[in-house]
Amino acid sequence: MQGVGFRPFVYKLANSLGLSGYVFNSSSGVTIEVEGEELDQFLKRLENEAPTLAEIAQISVSEMTVRGDAGFSILHSREEAGEFALVPADAGTCEACWRDFGDPSNRRYGYPFTNCTHCGPRYTILRNIPYDRATTTMSSFVMCADCQAEYDNPEDRRFHAQPNACPVCGPSLALLERDSQPLFDRKNSLVVIRRTRALLGEGKIVAVKGLGGFLLACDATNESAVAELRRRKRRPHKPFALMARDLEAVQAMCEVSAADKASLLHPRRPIVVMPQRDGMELARGIAPGDRTLGVMLPYTPLHYLLFSDSPDLASEWTALVMTSGNLSEEPIVIDNEEALRHLRGVADWFLLHNRDIATRVDDSVVRTFEGAERVLRRSRGYVPQAIDLGAEMEEVLAFGGELKNTFCLTKGRYAVLSQHIGDLENYETMQFFEETLANLKHIFKVRPAAAAHDLHPNYMSTRMAMAAGIERKIGVQHHHAHIASCMAENHVRGRVLGVALDGTGFGTDGKIWGGEFLAADFADFTRRAHLRNVLLPGGDAAVRQPWRMALSYLRDTFGQKIPGDLACFRTVAEKQFALVDKMLARRFQTVETSSCGRLFDAVAALLGLAPEVTFEGQAAIALEAMAEGGIEDRYSFEIEDDEPAIIDFRPTIAAIIRDLSHGRRTSEVSACFHNTLSAAIGEVCGKIGASDGLNRVCLSGGSFQNLYLLGRTVVELRRRGFTVFLHSQVPANDGGLSLGQAVIANQRLREGD
Repeated sequence: MQGVGFRPFVYKLANSLGLSGYVFNSSSGVTIEVEGEELDQFLKRLENEAPTLAEIAQISVSEMTVRGDAGFSILHSREEAGEFALVPADAGTCEACWRDFGDPSNRRYGYPFTNCTHCGPRYTILRNIPYDRATTTMSSFVMCADCQAEYDNPEDRRFHAQPNACPVCGPSLALLERDSQPLFDRKNSLVVIRRTRALLGEGKIVAVKGLGGFLLACDATNESAVAELRRRKRRPHKPFALMARDLEAVQAMCEVSAADKASLLHPRRPIVVMPQRDGMELARGIAPGDRTLGVMLPYTPLHYLLFSDSPDLASEWTALVMTSGNLSEEPIVIDNEEALRHLRGVADWFLLHNRDIATRVDDSVVRTFEGAERVLRRSRGYVPQAIDLGAEMEEVLAFGGELKNTFCLTKGRYAVLSQHIGDLENYETMQFFEETLANLKHIFKVRPAAAAHDLHPNYMSTRMAMAAGIERKIGVQHHHAHIASCMAENHVRGRVLGVALDGTGFGTDGKIWGGEFLAADFADFTRRAHLRNVLLPGGDAAVRQPWRMALSYLRDTFGQKIPGDLACFRTVAEKQFALVDKMLARRFQTVETSSCGRLFDAVAALLGLAPEVTFEGQAAIALEAMAEGGIEDRYSFEIEDDEPAIIDFRPTIAAIIRDLSHGRRTSEVSACFHNTLSAAIGEVCGKIGASDGLNRVCLSGGSFQNLYLLGRTVVELRRRGFTVFLHSQVPANDGGLSLGQAVIANQRLREGD
């Protein structure tokens, strides 16, 4: 792993043991030649005392003839044809650097680009490997004498820190209104930042250029500023991410577990989703209809300085909104001119800097479950960290899905997932895909032998795969990819029982799947059970308007005699209701679906939580938030012993309607529904496991991001004797599909299929 201070570490270690030789970076990793009396001690400490950010994948040792070198040195990096090294992700500011830029006596006081070998930009400034200053966007900044002395001093923690800089020689800031021209001045950074804090205090929205792109910031306690940001960004309901200065501030807003704390404080600095505390001083519009908050700690000096001049001074904010600097569904903006053009209708002011961003990378999002981090969006801090698959792979490019897109490259033992690309529904996002693909293919020296893609013919990712100049194309069923992804990151081999619950996936029968029980390995799968099919009326309109799915489930349950005057239909125009009802009756503009996501939508709508939605998963999130703890009741359901078996929730829907008519609290109804679904999963897995001799279960798909459902399901399965595997390194949602596609394609290539 390059860019983590490994060569300086080796240099110091060798000198401390009186050894001679050299170390250098190459395209294939780090090469060390060392001679002396303490070689065994050197090898032991090399692995055990490596820098915090270092990830040693393998140490290969061979003996050489003694050369009689005098002293130990760091040689210039070398590029080797066809070879690749693991590239580091960006790392949040370390405590030592925080002390530097927070100390009035330090020459870096108030300097927002302070870093060292233990922290700072890596992937986002990298243009090529080996990782050296000349191959980054810092190449245009020539180090001053003081910085060069630090860089050359083996005893300094900035020894060979490639982004090393200071107010004399490094990047600088500019603050301007929408229609002004930037004037960068590195000598007055703290003045600029103080002015920015004053603007935020006045309720202004500021576009802040950060590590992997722009963030839109405002005071999280200012109701009008938060509401205005929602209006301008065209994001009426989706929760905003928050940034708090320190752990104590986060603990005042959220219930922080030990695992949450570890994630918050990790150099990756992801957004961590945690339960809200009551009575917090935040605008109501931060996370409407949700009982969780997504909070991150500062990960650059600039972010720290937006709270106060020094860690010894009180923060000026409870928290700041820090949401992606883009318009709805577009990629995050990275260029100054692009920001002034695209965000001029959103931001009042722009806080810019003149260090170019080579690769756009959004913030990562995680939740924790059973003491482990579960990645929901894998991006800054995680990418381009490779995933060791435990076996040699062919070079394959997997194009991922349509929503929450990532792509995956495999080479050697590794899978390299791209950062979160987004929904492939506009030209800008496809451009982002192409530029990121070109970058990672170049860095990792991948020449794909095959292109893996989803079976859905109309997915843009499928079309891009078909248009790619790769002769071998391998189609992979959506839910098979979900299960293979979970297997791959857990190093599971052989046949497993996979449960894939999500919103949409193209089935081998041409229908929309989404509630699937598969007996699967990397080679193929058998569909052993699924949720009963219902009609999806109007395609994507049914996703945006969950009341349509409520009506579909009611018609499927009650026929023409559905209960009258249900709350979820009171706001629906009579003509629109009649049209959708006619669609269902005559089966036109409909498709059959077994989607678990659409079942969640229907139940949420019946409970009056989300008749219409503005972002994916909104109804399911509201339903999870409504579920009351401590409820053990569940509703009845049926399992039709067919091939595949069919799970029938019509009795559940009927019971929900009965409970609502009797005035049962919606919080209890939501809990009972979740309990019913987890019980059904357990019972179906029990039947299949017994008949097929399978005792390992992999859980995947976006529905398992619901921690209430996941927790109940894991307990139910373990009670039945199953070993349960969950996602951790990659998302359970469609952001993890590309990994599954890649390993399935590799298996088919090995088998000559």
